[in-house]
This record gives sequence, C-alpha cells and structure tokens, in this order.
Amino acid sequence: MITGVLGLKGSYSEKAAKQWIAKNNNAGEQVLEYCGDIQDVFTLLESGACDIGVVPLENSIEGSVGVTLDLLLEHDVHIIGESIVTIEHCLLSRGKKEEIRVILSHPQGLGQCRQFLKEHFPAAELRSTGSTSHAAKLATEFEEMAAIASPETADVYDLNIIMPNIQDRKHNHTRFIVITRPDALENVMEHVRDNKQDILYKTSIIVYLDRDRPGALYAILGDFAKNNINLTRIESRPSKKVLGDYVFYIDLEGNISDTIIKDALYNMKSNVGMLKILGSYPKFDHYCESN
Repeated sequence: MITGVLGLKGSYSEKAAKQWIAKNNNAGEQVLEYCGDIQDVFTLLESGACDIGVVPLENSIEGSVGVTLDLLLEHDVHIIGESIVTIEHCLLSRGKKEEIRVILSHPQGLGQCRQFLKEHFPAAELRSTGSTSHAAKLATEFEEMAAIASPETADVYDLNIIMPNIQDRKHNHTRFIVITRPDALENVMEHVRDNKQDILYKTSIIVYLDRDRPGALYAILGDFAKNNINLTRIESRPSKKVLGDYVFYIDLEGNISDTIIKDALYNMKSNVGMLKILGSYPKFDHYCESN
C-alpha cells in the first residue's frame, strides 16, 4: 500500500496519514509518497502511482481548503476515511527572533496565525509554500528566514523553535480526508480493518442545482429534514461557469447503504443538475481528546 501525502517529512498530512493507517489499515508495511502540493496528490493517485491519498479538507480556524474542494469535483475519487489532527504551529528558524525578515508557510498556516504575525512581525515578508514542511525545509537556507510549521519539523530539519503555539486560537484542528480511485476501491478496502457495526458513518456529496429558482436549495434540504437526516456540513463553491453560480458540498450522517439515505439521494437526483456521491466512511471521533 502506497499513500500519497501533502508535503515533506514532518507535515501535518503525514501525521494524518499515519494516524489513519494505524487505526484502519492491516496491510502491513506502509510506504508514504511525499507530494509538493494538493494537486500532486490527486495526480499521483490518478496515475496509479499510489493506492490512497491524504489531503486537508477543512480547518477549524480558516475553514475549507478550496483547492481540495475543487479537485474533488474535477477528479474521479472516492472518500474512504477521515483523520482529524490537532494543529500546533510553531515559528521555526536557524536564526534568532530579531533576525527574522521572511516568514514562510502554507496559506492555511499563514491564515491561522494572522493576528500573531501582525502583532509580532508586522514588517516581515510573508511567502506561501506548498506545505508547512516545505516551508521548514526552505527556512534552513538563511537565518533571516522562518517557517510556520509543526514542532516535529524542527527535529526533521534541525531548526530552532523560536516561538511555540503561535496559532490565533487555542483549539486548532484540521480535518483530512483519505481518498482512492474507484477502480482501486475494492483492493484498498480489502486491507482496511472491519469496523464495528455500531460505528457512526458520514456520507459526502456534491450537488449542482443547474437552474436558480426560488426555494430550489430549500427543497433539497427540506427532504433531508423530513427524513430526519442530520447534515453536518454544507458549503458553496463557485461553479466557475458564471458569477453567482454555485456548487454545494454536503456532509450528512449515515451510510449510502442505509435505506433512508439511499432513498433521499435517489429523490434528490431528479431535482438537481448534478449529484456526485463522494463516498460513505467512518466518522473520526478521537480529535476531542486533546481539548
């Protein structure tokens, strides 16, 4: 089993992947393939060079990762799991605090530390990188450069932790999803441990209304309400067709194999322009342990 993850060694995606593999996979030795950015993970998976991919989907401070949402729509992938990681951002550098002139990180990392940066480094140049671990690697080149990354990357790249826990909110978590190709699904699931019968499942879908009319979205959501189906997340993204045209990403409790879910989605399909079912997977329930 080869797993594609975002970033280099020490990345949060690597931590999410290892966490999910330890809990769910019984295939023995695992190989991690490190990717430069989120799109590279999808490309690697699509090419058949890896069996599963792990990418960030949403953060408790900065919200959803738009690139991941767009790629879920554009690529034929299936979600088989999720992994929620506690984020502990640190400022890492070879130099001293007063020497720092440039700060690097993934856009989400910079966004999650926005107030910290404004307060402590208002004059520093902020640069975006493909991942927090890539930022850490780049920060080894010059003493005036620093990275926002995990404390684990300090050990990996021999950097000093200049300031720990610099995120703007104490409780900071990122939800990662585990994806595979439809043609690899059966083989991958053979290596996933059987889950308990009473485990909670989540189903993710993408909906495009195709035509804007009064009550169109309400009609869809109302059907879920009438069937007592709990929606845990709903978000819109531009369809990239015309201004004001949106695609909706919805997470709901339940499994596609449940009759009530299957019927609700069947009824929905005839009332929308497009319905893409991304998959049903066990709900991750361990991230609150550190709260």
